Amino acid sequence: MTSFRFLHAADIHLDSPLRGLASQEGNAAARVRTATREALVTLVGQAIEEKVDFLIIAGDLYDGDWRDYKTGLFFAAQMGRLNKEGIPVYLLHGNHDAESQITRRLELPDNVHVFGTRKPQTFELRELQVVLHGQSFRQRDVTDNLVPEYPAPISGAFNIGVLHTGLGGMGGHQNYAPCAIEDLINKGYDYWALGHVHQASVLRKDPHVVFPGNLQGRHARETGVKGACLVSVENRDVVELTTIPCDVVRWAVLTVPVDSAENLGEVIDRIRTAVEVAADEADGRLLACRIVLEGRTAVHGQLVASEDRLLAEARAGALRLGDDVAWVEKVIARTQPKVDAKTLAEREDAIGELQRLLQDATGDVDLLARIKDDIGKLVRQLPHEVRGDIGDSVLKVTVDGDYAALIGEVSPYLSARLTAQED
Repeated sequence: MTSFRFLHAADIHLDSPLRGLASQEGNAAARVRTATREALVTLVGQAIEEKVDFLIIAGDLYDGDWRDYKTGLFFAAQMGRLNKEGIPVYLLHGNHDAESQITRRLELPDNVHVFGTRKPQTFELRELQVVLHGQSFRQRDVTDNLVPEYPAPISGAFNIGVLHTGLGGMGGHQNYAPCAIEDLINKGYDYWALGHVHQASVLRKDPHVVFPGNLQGRHARETGVKGACLVSVENRDVVELTTIPCDVVRWAVLTVPVDSAENLGEVIDRIRTAVEVAADEADGRLLACRIVLEGRTAVHGQLVASEDRLLAEARAGALRLGDDVAWVEKVIARTQPKVDAKTLAEREDAIGELQRLLQDATGDVDLLARIKDDIGKLVRQLPHEVRGDIGDSVLKVTVDGDYAALIGEVSPYLSARLTAQED
């Protein structure tokens, strides 16, 4: 009976910056700047410690073209560690590290086998009775279904398909190398090692269809444990699949209810408590968190008008836990006033008049046209990567060209700033 184990990783995005934290100072910021490198070091260390038979990297090892050769040299050094231990690596290039994206190249150690770009390529591990089939991306925007061209399974072997795919646009990711899960199942392989979707997911068993997720979360939409899949196989059956954490910075979005808060001090205390609890649950990793305040509260106006202070207080509270225990990316006030917009509009003062003007503005065709003309020019100048990956609700409706919704987004903020001055 043949038994073996392998690690399945993807979406390492080596040397990709972690958004919102990379420009900060201190030990925490230093860890953030090297997080993707440390995650790769952890992956390699786990492969050696677990004595795996091989490692699969299913695309997006890099985050685009290198600024210099340091990125490639670092990867080569880590592969050298595996080479010394006799562990082969099977590497497939995805949309971020496609042949057309990476202009610099370095010779890699002999243990690294890279899938070709012109057609699917097969690698065979005869002693293990394993074959791996895969095709790297030649250019970033692969819009064809690559699966039909993958070869038929080899009889008597454990067949692994390695593929970088959006699989129909899962998780809002670009639908590169589109295919349906039925395409994968019907191919007759025993395991599909997928990449591109950053949320880990076992989509099916028998055959296994697996996204390991990315190795290191890079922003507040990539929360929770990040790592690789350790797969144990006996007699062509997957008998165990476990997640091996590799991240060194653990992202979390912390929702803090502030309904009953009567002043800013109470809100700050709740923020600090939430960060402390989350840090205890981060498994010794640096906690990078976004704070979201929710609830209908009497201090809504103060919260909206004091986000800079709230952020400073939240970061100060995090530093009290230690220099590299937790860091707060931002504080967002999604609270609501105890007095609603309709009631404000009934006021016979400047605040009431402003509220009525804002309500009427969403249907003002001339005003919306002027906003489109002025703001639309700025939006068209935004880089593609910014327009394609937006977390801020105001920026999103602006990029989408929904200017009536833009007025609706900013109206509560303007009202809150004015009413806060009354307190």
